[in-house]
Amino acid sequence: MDFSPPDPALIAGDVKRALAEDVGAGDLTAGLLAPDARLQTRVLCRDYAVLCGRPWFDETFRQLDEGIAVQWQLADGEVIQAGDEVCSLAGPARAILSGERTALNFLQTLSGTATKTREYVDA
Repeated sequence: MDFSPPDPALIAGDVKRALAEDVGAGDLTAGLLAPDARLQTRVLCRDYAVLCGRPWFDETFRQLDEGIAVQWQLADGEVIQAGDEVCSLAGPARAILSGERTALNFLQTLSGTATKTREYVDA
């Protein structure tokens, strides 16, 4: 299935508002890390789902630090099984930790909606 995400400006605005609410003036926990610390991590799925939200996830990290590399294993609309790796990230540890909650909130909420929609369509 081919579909297009909303306008990038709308996505950027969504992410900007979410980061302002979640991170605000700064992330105290991430501030405990060395400024030059680097991190490599993976996002794994715990349950069956339909992936949705990659543009919001990517934009979250782009707004925090363009040096963060996100490598996707799946495309929006693809089915994810429990235990599947969804993506990996590498880059500045402070920025990754600051953005993880916001990025995962977008991915979980949008994937949950897509998953439920798929269940209704299949029924």
